[in-house]
Amino acid sequence: MELHGSIHTFPKQAKLLIGAFIITLSFGYFTGLRFVSENTNNTTSGIEEQYLGNEENEDALEMKFKKSEKEIITTVHNHVVSMSIIFLLLGTILLTTSIHPTLKKVLIVEPFISIVLTFGGIWLMWSGVLWFKYVIIFSGMLLTVTYTTSVVLIMMQLLKKSKG
Repeated sequence: MELHGSIHTFPKQAKLLIGAFIITLSFGYFTGLRFVSENTNNTTSGIEEQYLGNEENEDALEMKFKKSEKEIITTVHNHVVSMSIIFLLLGTILLTTSIHPTLKKVLIVEPFISIVLTFGGIWLMWSGVLWFKYVIIFSGMLLTVTYTTSVVLIMMQLLKKSKG
């Protein structure tokens, strides 16, 4: 079964379903990024403060406490499982596109590496490996670039007419 380029031959209803899914998923994904921004100010110190607290900082506008092990396990578990499913679905759709096979491989595999680095990194940072906050912010940014690139390419492929 040849998947490469098959998206162009999908019926209009299937393309509509995929497009509606991608738009709705993106609403959720970017709302989640907004939540991260509100809680961390998209900084390494904000990430550290979110999970390790800021009780020592008397100038803090908002008091934050170190997350419990139960909270960290819940956060890591929920995000790894849900984001794995998100990127499994995106990757499955990407398989049907006619984009270059090397780019396709990168967009399919990279998110899973970034998920492990980002959320495993949160656990490691919480455990005391403080320099991992740099890995967390880098892998999180890479995850967002990969997500956005995948979504844009899928939407472009949905609009591309079949040659046959």
